[in-house]
Amino acid sequence: MGISKMILKMAGWKVNITIPDVPKSIICVAPHTSNWDFILGKLAYASIGRKAGFLMKSTWFFFPLGYLFKAMGGIPVVRKGKQFSLVDYITELYKSKERLTLAITPEGTRKATSKWRTGFLRIALNADVPIFLGILDYEHKSIIVTDEFIPSGNIEEDLKRVKDYYKGYKGKYPEKFSTDYEQ
Repeated sequence: MGISKMILKMAGWKVNITIPDVPKSIICVAPHTSNWDFILGKLAYASIGRKAGFLMKSTWFFFPLGYLFKAMGGIPVVRKGKQFSLVDYITELYKSKERLTLAITPEGTRKATSKWRTGFLRIALNADVPIFLGILDYEHKSIIVTDEFIPSGNIEEDLKRVKDYYKGYKGKYPEKFSTDYEQ
């Protein structure tokens, strides 16, 4: 806990995390424009004495990094096609564990995209877990997780509300972050 806080402070980052420590939750994290987001997010959550797992493309889970990522709470995402549902798999994980917090980046990529993934909303609804909105604001060097988002069940409208929440924040590479709506 102390070392994470010290590293962030030395780098000039402020952490404002006021969400309750509930047994199960999803932290929706944006903007996601750099691999540094992962490091900053892990440090910020550790600085308050908490752990959060994460989803990551399976190609990152090669030896020896795979062991490290799994030890840190990483869940490899394998694109298995239509017969495999990541939402169903993660929902079942929530149902089988006493404690599980996952940080999920709705953009699903570090590239500019207006097509955000909706899996975090579907998982939260199916597993009946709260969503907390996490911000990595490079402009102000702030990591913020203070607000809960209650999905209505209307995935399209919920995603618009989430995107609206993140308007005005800047990632490490602002040109790679879009809260625009798809046409």
